[in-house]
Amino acid sequence: MEEKPVWKKFIFDGRGVLALVGGFLAGSFFMSMLNVISMFVFNVNMQYQDYYLLLTNAAGFLSAIFAFDYFVCRPSTGKKLDFNFSRTNLVTYLLIFPMMLGMMFIAEFITSQIPTTGPFFGGYYEYFSRLMDQMSNDKATLIILAVIMAPIFEEIIFRGIIQKGLINKGLKPKTAIIISAVVFGLVHMNPWQFVGAVLLGCVLGLVYDKTKSLLLPILLHAFNNLISSILIFYNKTESFADTFKVSEWLILAVGIVLFSTFYFLFTKKYRVHYNEN
Repeated sequence: MEEKPVWKKFIFDGRGVLALVGGFLAGSFFMSMLNVISMFVFNVNMQYQDYYLLLTNAAGFLSAIFAFDYFVCRPSTGKKLDFNFSRTNLVTYLLIFPMMLGMMFIAEFITSQIPTTGPFFGGYYEYFSRLMDQMSNDKATLIILAVIMAPIFEEIIFRGIIQKGLINKGLKPKTAIIISAVVFGLVHMNPWQFVGAVLLGCVLGLVYDKTKSLLLPILLHAFNNLISSILIFYNKTESFADTFKVSEWLILAVGIVLFSTFYFLFTKKYRVHYNEN
C-alpha cells in the first residue's frame, strides 16, 4: 500500500516578514505606476477615486499573500497555502459575538484615556483625523473596504499566516496570538487604533486557535468594523458612550461583564466542534 507523503507545515520567520512587506509594497507600487500612466496618457488622476482606493488595497494585500505563498510556503512545504474556512455549530457563534462586543466596550474605555491634545498628541491626532477624512466620503466604498475587504485580507495575513506560522514554528499558541495581535496593532500606525487593534487581534487569535477556522475571525472582524462604521455614519463618532449618552465607566463595566462571562463559557465550559484541515 502506497504511503501518503508527509507534508511540512509552513512557518513564519524573517523570510515571511520580507515576503509580506515586499509583496505589499510591490502591489502598491504597481498601482502607483498605473496612476502615473493614467495621468500622462489620459490626464486623469485616480488617486482620490473610490475605485482606486479599493483596487490599491486589494493589490497590496493580494501581492503580500502571493509573495508569501510563492517565495516561502511552496519552496519549504512543497504545496500552496491552504486555509480552513469551515463553519462550526450555532452555539459557538452565540458565544463569540457577545465576547467580541465586550472587548469593543473595554477597548473604547482604554482608548478614551489616550490624550488627543497637547504638544505631541494634539498634532498627531489632527493629522490622523485628516487622513481618515481623506479616505472616502462614500458609505458604500467604506463598507466594502472596512467590512468586507479588510476582514478577509487581514485575517488571512495576521491569523492565517503570521499566527499559524509562528505556532508551526514551535511557539506556544498564547505567545503567537499576542505577537500577531501586537503586529496587527502596530500596522495601524497610531495610538488610538493600536489599543483596539491589539485587543481585537487577541480575541480573533483566540477564536482562530480554538476553532481552527478563519471564517470565525473574519466574521468577528467584519462585525467590529460594521458597528464602528454605523456609529460613524449616523453619529459622527465611534464612541458607544457618546452615542448612548452614558458614562464611559458604565461602558467599561458592561464590557468586563460581557467579555469575562462569554470568554469563560467559550474557553472553559463549551466544547467547540470543528473540522481542521
